[in-house]
Amino acid sequence: MKKAGPREWAGLAILMLPVLLISVTVTVLFFALPSLTAELEPSGAQQLWIVDVYAFLLAGLLIPMGHLGDRIGRRRLLLLGAVAFGLASAAAAFASSAELLILARALQGAAAATLMPPTLALIRVLFADPRQLRMAIAVWAAVFTLGSVAGPVAGGWLLEHFWWGSVFLINVPIMLVLLVLGPLLPEYRDPAPGRFDLAGGVLVLLAALPLVYAVKKAAGQDFSVTMWAAAAAGLVFAALFLRRQRTRPGPMLDLALFRRPGFGLSLATATLAVFALIGTFYFLTQYLMSVLGMRPIAAGLMIVPAAVSAAAGSVLGAGLTRWLRPGHVMGSGMVLGAAGFLLIAGLGTEENLPLLFGGQILLGWGIGSVQALASGLVVSTAPPEKAGSASGLFESATEFGQAFGAAVLGSIGMAVYRAALTATMPPDVPAELAAVARETLGGALALDAGTALATAARAAYVDGMRTAALAGAVVMVTMGVLVLRARSGRVC
Repeated sequence: MKKAGPREWAGLAILMLPVLLISVTVTVLFFALPSLTAELEPSGAQQLWIVDVYAFLLAGLLIPMGHLGDRIGRRRLLLLGAVAFGLASAAAAFASSAELLILARALQGAAAATLMPPTLALIRVLFADPRQLRMAIAVWAAVFTLGSVAGPVAGGWLLEHFWWGSVFLINVPIMLVLLVLGPLLPEYRDPAPGRFDLAGGVLVLLAALPLVYAVKKAAGQDFSVTMWAAAAAGLVFAALFLRRQRTRPGPMLDLALFRRPGFGLSLATATLAVFALIGTFYFLTQYLMSVLGMRPIAAGLMIVPAAVSAAAGSVLGAGLTRWLRPGHVMGSGMVLGAAGFLLIAGLGTEENLPLLFGGQILLGWGIGSVQALASGLVVSTAPPEKAGSASGLFESATEFGQAFGAAVLGSIGMAVYRAALTATMPPDVPAELAAVARETLGGALALDAGTALATAARAAYVDGMRTAALAGAVVMVTMGVLVLRARSGRVC
């Protein structure tokens, strides 16, 4: 089998440009919110849409765009997406109203969905050797992880020197570089694609949008009729989509892929790993700022060890497959991640850097090795002509894993927070202030109700974070054991 040479590795470097950009975009906005809120004065609902509409469109379009790339050409879709993403970023940077910014963010999410599947699918084209393919995908995962942590750091630096639009405008020159170098990448399309399933694309979008909306609502502890109606509608459209895929020739999502050894297990492992990670980091970032009192830029730097460890785990985990089966590496990574969660569960209201960094390093290494190998197994298991669809499915599954992790573990942790604060509420706090304090830690700290309430709220929040971390550990170790036992760790 032909080994990849300098040209192929240079192609991988080009593909890292959109990967880095998209991963930074996911987190860089958080630091810009106060500045853009002060200037554009969005309502509370508009502020939520500014943050969430990107994820809604991204999750809903990943599978259709992966399928489209297989049809029209993955390089062509990547370059079209680069143009769209650059234009949407410029529009967001210079938006003069909240409505225009929401529209620009929606276009960004749609454009990001055209960028992500072709990166993984083109890696499959560039690297024919299985070991090199595994290592290339490990690099892809490592860059994505590093970009997620670079977002808050880059956002903090840009906002200290420029206006809030700079966090969007920085995307434009990177997209221009991709447009210049992108034609050097190879082109690949399905030689017999059949007709594009437009109805299937509409169905998957109609399934994804209400489901993501519902889990976002649940993450905010909003279990209203609207949330349940959205969840029900999403499930109905998802069932209709799957039914169509089973009966249609040349489907958008080939369900036969799940019968291939390792495909479904790898997908489930990666999804649950992200579920546990995001569900716990949902609390950890607020813990650093609201419990330990760190500035946002300092809190961002505190999670750098997790990113560095994840990047190392991605690359070195792939290297370990020279001697170990991928299933053994993935299963061990899940167990190692569970150990990291247990260390994080040991944190208290006082700063404990050994536990904080030790937990992050174990967790990062475990998650990094799992994500790199699972994505590689999903893409390499699929036929070459279906690699774009498989990439879109993998990325869509991890997007939903993030959303469900924040919703489920966030809800569990906040329930513990409320119960613990109710039990330790100082008796002199008025009932109306106590009700506000029980809603969120931020609400409790904003009240001028004495240090006793703040102390009790911080302790209750730590109890909630510990519970979320322990739940994450249970998820990780359970899935790790299942992977290790599945065909004795042989998942590919």
